[in-house]
Amino acid sequence: MAGVKRSKIKKNDQVEIIAGRDKGKRGRVLEVAPAKGKIKIEGAGMIKRHQRANPQSNRGGGIIEKEAFIDISNVQLIDPQSGKPTRIKYHLESDGSKTRVSATSGDSIEK
Repeated sequence: MAGVKRSKIKKNDQVEIIAGRDKGKRGRVLEVAPAKGKIKIEGAGMIKRHQRANPQSNRGGGIIEKEAFIDISNVQLIDPQSGKPTRIKYHLESDGSKTRVSATSGDSIEK
């Protein structure tokens, strides 16, 4: 698995975009692609795609808007305590498991 980056951001996390055309937008992570180093965020990075009609799946044609992948380095996780973007650290628990922790407040990010 050479070239696969380990992502500290997981599906359903609340993140804020810190760079790019959607800077400042917040949303929930829909999909993570660690091999590409990219994520999809709900309502951010919208692109338009031309879609052909498909009567078998009862789908109409036209121009649709959907979320595009954004580079993972352009987003930060939102601290659950302060509501501001934060970096992520890992804390080793006594039972040997790792939990994600906010670097600024020290609060656990795990739900």
